[in-house]
Amino acid sequence: MCGIVGYIGPREAYPIIIEGLKRLEYRGYDSAGIALFDGKDLKVCKTKGKVVDLEARSDKEITKHGSVGIGHTRWATHGVPNDVNSHPHISNSGDLVIIHNGIIENYESLKKELISRGYTFKSDTDTEVLINLIEDVKKQENVKLGKAVQIALNQVIGAYAIAVFDKNKPEEVVIARLGSPLAVGIGEDEFFIASDASPFLEYTKDAIYLEDEEMAIIRFHKGIKIRKIKDDSLVDPYIQKLKINLEQIEKSGYDHFMLKEIHEQPKAITDTYRGRLLRQEAIIKMAGVEDNMKKFLNADRIIIVACGTSWHAGLVAEYIFEDLARVPVEVEYASEFRYRNPVITEKDVLIAISQSGETADTLAAIKLAKSKGAFVFGVCNVVGSSIARETHAGAYTHAGPEIGVASTKAFTTQITVLTLMALRLARAKGTISSSDFRHHLLELEMIPKKVEEALKSDAHIQKISEIYKDVNNFLYLGRGYNFPVALEGALKLKEISYIHAEGYPAAEMKHGPIALIDENMPIVVIATKKGHYEKVVSNIQEIKSRKGKIIGIVTEGDVQVKELADHVIEVPETLESLSPLLTTIPLQLLSYHIAVMLGKNVDQPRNLAKSVTVE
Repeated sequence: MCGIVGYIGPREAYPIIIEGLKRLEYRGYDSAGIALFDGKDLKVCKTKGKVVDLEARSDKEITKHGSVGIGHTRWATHGVPNDVNSHPHISNSGDLVIIHNGIIENYESLKKELISRGYTFKSDTDTEVLINLIEDVKKQENVKLGKAVQIALNQVIGAYAIAVFDKNKPEEVVIARLGSPLAVGIGEDEFFIASDASPFLEYTKDAIYLEDEEMAIIRFHKGIKIRKIKDDSLVDPYIQKLKINLEQIEKSGYDHFMLKEIHEQPKAITDTYRGRLLRQEAIIKMAGVEDNMKKFLNADRIIIVACGTSWHAGLVAEYIFEDLARVPVEVEYASEFRYRNPVITEKDVLIAISQSGETADTLAAIKLAKSKGAFVFGVCNVVGSSIARETHAGAYTHAGPEIGVASTKAFTTQITVLTLMALRLARAKGTISSSDFRHHLLELEMIPKKVEEALKSDAHIQKISEIYKDVNNFLYLGRGYNFPVALEGALKLKEISYIHAEGYPAAEMKHGPIALIDENMPIVVIATKKGHYEKVVSNIQEIKSRKGKIIGIVTEGDVQVKELADHVIEVPETLESLSPLLTTIPLQLLSYHIAVMLGKNVDQPRNLAKSVTVE
């Protein structure tokens, strides 16, 4: 959840850390802080609020000199967002300082033990307990900081990514991870530390990603040593070349990252199927699927696990796999799956979906499935992420960096990958004819241009948004492939505008939700020509007879719904199985414009973080 940034080298650390925190503010933004060593003493500044609030406070409270420092932007877990609970946290002696992403589950028992030894605590956080535990180990065992961190972490239960340094030995920083991502940028006699690579892209393209249960001691002029936390064994560092660039993580003239990412979807979808969809040859090439085709062909069922928007993409995939490849599919919330004692066998294939590749619940579900002998396939966006490493095989979405907390292009690129997988499996099983297969490839190849057409409704959607921006509730209805899109549309509105919204299968409306409908209730109905159209029209008539306000998402040229609805938004025609890639576009824009009109922070909605790396 939280964002971690650190620097050690010849440059001034402050500007690097502050700019890095701004790039990581999507990970956590209820408070921020920084610690610098100015050559003589430790300078710490932290505050509730945004990174800009930290900048303003730093101008007044600290000198900004120093070539080693760490910074943090917080998403609160233990302790309310305030100045005291903000990171960094300092040990009782004032010598050690830490930043931390994650949760220490046994912090209360550790805290009681430390209190019995005379330690005091200013904050409500688990992190302050951890830094004092490290200090206590360092004193009791008479060891250096690196060893003290290792011993302390072996007493800890939970998840963490940490960076620690000692003001008495400011030429080194100690970092470690378990369950939360941590990257090290390797420069010319300098090192950058961050939750992801975005803070140091302008300085270096060489990066090391720590694996779970690894720690590193980074020494100025001496380099980096990586060890296993459990047994102290040395690890050979693997340096990756980063492929993303600074331009990809900037707004490029858009008012918000979310709007930029909505408009990036034609390119993101193209990038996702490029090299995989070979229409002229009527071939789909996906190494992760091809190399494990027997696992897919022999599977009794496919289990899809995910959270949030990725779960909605999984629901769409359920329709696609069952329809095209004729294989049973179950879609599970990863957070529930891991605690339900599910029945998993060696004949199951589990597909784990996550934009970040770091979602804690999804990672736990992967480990559970692997322990039961299932074959696990990952679908994620971030190269080198934990899910990419934990799964047996997988496919990247190639959506590019997604900074906006409310996922948009992640959803459409995940559906694109899952569609390619289902088509390839259907072809191998013989459950789709050659002509239908070719038709699907042609239609999928045309989707980016059709998304561009759908985006042209932006101005029209703005006008509709102005009409409904002050309502308290929305209802979203869809059938078949577009039921998950209704769920996703409702989620987007909730996430960024804070308006209550619910998604339902259209046919379920009369089993309860119809009681909510009156002249003040806007209902978004996905009513494309392909897929139960006449049934949806009947549902619209039921709404109309109860004076509900209807916003119809329809196929270009539609007449019937146009006569019934208060507003219609047109999308191009395509196959029913591909329609979610188009019908989701106006719902993204509707939620975006309503949130902007209400003055909400679209890219950083309250209480949310981009990557949920804690339970």
